[in-house]
Amino acid sequence: MAFTCRQCGTCCMYLGDYIVIDHQIGQFEFACESVSTGTQFVARIDENKRELFCDHTFPDEHPHACRFLRPDGNLLRCTIHGDSPAQCKFYRCVIMRITDPAGNPLGTVTGTFNLHSDDTVLRTIWEHAEKIIPESLLDAEERRREYLTAHGYRVE
Repeated sequence: MAFTCRQCGTCCMYLGDYIVIDHQIGQFEFACESVSTGTQFVARIDENKRELFCDHTFPDEHPHACRFLRPDGNLLRCTIHGDSPAQCKFYRCVIMRITDPAGNPLGTVTGTFNLHSDDTVLRTIWEHAEKIIPESLLDAEERRREYLTAHGYRVE
């Protein structure tokens, strides 16, 4: 299944230390560096997000967030989506962290709705949840959280 970004911004809230703006090239162009890889790139603000980008309230209030992240209604959008570095393009978020009642980690669920766990009991319960709660349902994530909780797991 293809990954679909939820535009919640969680992954970008602490990327201010990983994507550094070296200097501004033009009104909507910036010379940047991806600190984790040392890769330099040019970030161009997406044309349809330039108005969002011009409001600096969000990055001023969230100094550790990526400097290109901006709110748009209930969403947090990347304003350089077209030019974002590889670390951003390949990132897949974790939407659930599953633990036992004592808080011991057992697995995670990514934004592609895939369970990552070596726990065979959890995997069996997840596979059953997939059958009875299809991901096509609008509230599938919430219902699967409730299903796991009903089976004794803590889900964050």
